[in-house]
Amino acid sequence: MAQRNTTDVLVVGAGPIGLTAATELRRRGVSCRIVDRLPARLPYAKAVGIQPRTLEIWDRMGMVRAVLDAAVPLRGQLTYVNGAERPRIDLVLPPEVPYRFAALPQYETERILDEHLARWGTAVERGTELVSFSQDSDGVTSRLRTPSGAEEELRTRYLVGCDGAHSIVRKGLGLSFEGGAFPEEYMLADVEADWDLPYGYSLRAMHLDAAGAVDDVLVCIPLPGRGRYRMSMKVPPELSTAEQAAADGVAHGLQGGRVPELADIQTVLNRLSPTPTTASNIRWSSVFRISHRIVDRYGHGRVFIAGDAAHIHPPTGAQGMNTGIQDAWNLAWKLALAVDGAAHPGLLPSYDAERRPVGEEVVGRTVRHASAQGVQSDPEDADTLILREAQLLVGYRGSPAVDPPGEGPGPRPGDRAPDCGGLTSPIAAVPLRLGDLLREREHVLLLYGTGLDELARTARESSGGRVETCVVLPADTPPDAPAGPAVLPAYHDTGGEFARLYAAQQPTAFLVRPDGYLGARLSPPDRERLAAHLATVFAPDTRP
Repeated sequence: MAQRNTTDVLVVGAGPIGLTAATELRRRGVSCRIVDRLPARLPYAKAVGIQPRTLEIWDRMGMVRAVLDAAVPLRGQLTYVNGAERPRIDLVLPPEVPYRFAALPQYETERILDEHLARWGTAVERGTELVSFSQDSDGVTSRLRTPSGAEEELRTRYLVGCDGAHSIVRKGLGLSFEGGAFPEEYMLADVEADWDLPYGYSLRAMHLDAAGAVDDVLVCIPLPGRGRYRMSMKVPPELSTAEQAAADGVAHGLQGGRVPELADIQTVLNRLSPTPTTASNIRWSSVFRISHRIVDRYGHGRVFIAGDAAHIHPPTGAQGMNTGIQDAWNLAWKLALAVDGAAHPGLLPSYDAERRPVGEEVVGRTVRHASAQGVQSDPEDADTLILREAQLLVGYRGSPAVDPPGEGPGPRPGDRAPDCGGLTSPIAAVPLRLGDLLREREHVLLLYGTGLDELARTARESSGGRVETCVVLPADTPPDAPAGPAVLPAYHDTGGEFARLYAAQQPTAFLVRPDGYLGARLSPPDRERLAAHLATVFAPDTRP
């Protein structure tokens, strides 16, 4: 066995979740290795839907422009039942939400994340497999098998498993993975269709039997390229893989056996397409199975899991990859503080406290949608449904890492910090968005009002200098009014959009976490309460 090497964190799995975790760790200066057992990136358009919340995250990471260049918009869904058109679903969001829904093949998402990770001098070690691991109070010892077949022993402070539904890390932790499998099998294919459907709209065409149950379905998601779609549909008997037993009992993901051919896809289109069409230029296809499972906890000790290693469910509403990316984002900033010795002892456990309830909700919701007639079968009003599918309603109220939510209008501790526009400064020639001020920053204290500079000092002292401060001046503040010390950046809420979205009617302090959620809302601002909150996040500063 090769000599033991040391790094801060080992990330296992180089899909979108593992790449997000590794990028966010490296961006914060944490030494990290990321390994994947596959010798190359798979050219499959598996997960394709990109939620607005994920685009907000990629904006914070500084990589959203590359995604906008490569993706196509998802504007809504056309639905047909037994050949009859149902009301069109238009994906409309409030104007303050900076991004809309998009579609991008998973291999393109991985390419962009891979290139972003390379900015910090880190590359995926492909063809390298985690064989086993053990942990103690000081770290984790992992055994890796390299492309040559040799084994290497690696000592790290933490291990993060982003290694999918059949996760070695989950199994090594002995976590339960309760749930079940759907009996149906599906075909996936990346093809072109010559129909004239409205640009940017997905298609869901269903056939209901006499009892009203769905017995045939076709789902088509637009992809970059003229007439190109990722299509899914039920498997004909001759392509069934039902007799293939998964080695670990988890029947989820792409299956072996004969892959569907263009004729198989065309047969389903002939049955269910709302207009005659011919499929062509098949790029890849596969049979896949769906399970619904979730772990009993998202980690133990110094080992954590994220994404499909922790939760698997139907692809309805494109929730899986997006949920996993948020897992990785939530974990990475906390791990970075822990590696730096700056995290309160309760900060890392808050990863499970915050993300597992989200995973449970997503699994339950997607199973309900898959068992009925899709997302549109949800009883929620249309506006709430779209916000939930966009993952803009995900929150952490009640988390040990945020203040109690309290009462009152506007976002509370644990809620997503909404973006807003109309912030001006004497230097910026055009109004800025709040997202512009938060991009590639960690904790940010937003002070709404004037004369609050003492809170900035408290934030610095209570966090060891890890909290930055921005002042937001009310719209009626004179342009030359002093906002505080010259070192504090100040922006005018010229149109009152910040005050409206944050329900700020008086001086208020908002502590925005690195993941874009409010950790605290202090109205009126109070230095002791701010220090008390920061003491639940950061370890006492022991630097001389």
